[in-house]
Amino acid sequence: MKLIVNSEGVYLSKVGECFCLKKDGQKQEISAKKVEQILITTSTALTTDAIELAVENNIDIVFLKKYGQPFARVWHSKMGSISTIRKKQLELEENIMGTTLIKEFLTQKMNNQIDHLNVLASNRRDERKLIIKEAVEKIKNQVNNIESIENTTKIKDIRSSIQGYEGTASRVYFKMLSELMPEKYKFNGRSKNPAKDEFNCMLNYGYGIMYSNVERACIIAGLDPYIGIMHVDNYNRQALVFDLIEMYRVYIDKTVFKLFSTKQVKSEHFDEVEGGFYLNKSGKEILIGEYNKYMESKTKYKGRNIELQNIIQFDCHNIANRILKGAE
Repeated sequence: MKLIVNSEGVYLSKVGECFCLKKDGQKQEISAKKVEQILITTSTALTTDAIELAVENNIDIVFLKKYGQPFARVWHSKMGSISTIRKKQLELEENIMGTTLIKEFLTQKMNNQIDHLNVLASNRRDERKLIIKEAVEKIKNQVNNIESIENTTKIKDIRSSIQGYEGTASRVYFKMLSELMPEKYKFNGRSKNPAKDEFNCMLNYGYGIMYSNVERACIIAGLDPYIGIMHVDNYNRQALVFDLIEMYRVYIDKTVFKLFSTKQVKSEHFDEVEGGFYLNKSGKEILIGEYNKYMESKTKYKGRNIELQNIIQFDCHNIANRILKGAE
């Protein structure tokens, strides 16, 4: 389970082999054996004993900004053996493997978007079903554009083109999602920090949680999260995480869209700030609860029946092995 500290003023300490959360005279103890990650989203007092308990049990503690982006992580020092992989990662911008991987990441993202829209179309009996199919065809055109790029081409020579294809597909995708939203929550494209609308507000916070999950999977697999392929110019930023997350954004998209389409989202889940919206405590609770439930569901993936949350780790190990072996 993920232990989420979402209430301001919580005191997190250690009692035996348990994490103890105290606030306003109330106390809750949770066995460290049941916790895989701790997310701290607000002002919290954290004892060194609790940190030590987390480290001893290979539990990472992630601190999130108010819009959901992780800004710090406490974890054990026994990272994967990344020195050899790091050298190989630095070569990816110049070789076939780099181009092959980025094409895979982005076509997977677009195919996920297509699958999501197709599911939404299957539930429609009005004219919007045809509009969705038109959007799907437009995204398929961008998939074809990326697949037509020769693997022998270096990423640095096609970066702007491939980002253009991905951007076009995303604009079509989100425009379609907006069309299918309840009238009150329709939105005009993507917006960030602060989001200009409630949908993007919740989406951004979800993506922030996903960033921390992808970074964790990279480290466990021995990948250096700071050495990317497509994203290489972000100083002191987890460039590889930005590359990899594209394949998993749909998990957040589906979760957030479901919350809005089933009318579980309320105006009181958001606070208005200058220029946009902020997801408050009640909004974070409903999002994180639904996200965790979805990620614990099982699916058939590459011949295995596994939980969605394990797919990221599975992929990162596979990518690390391919980079080491230099296989295409």
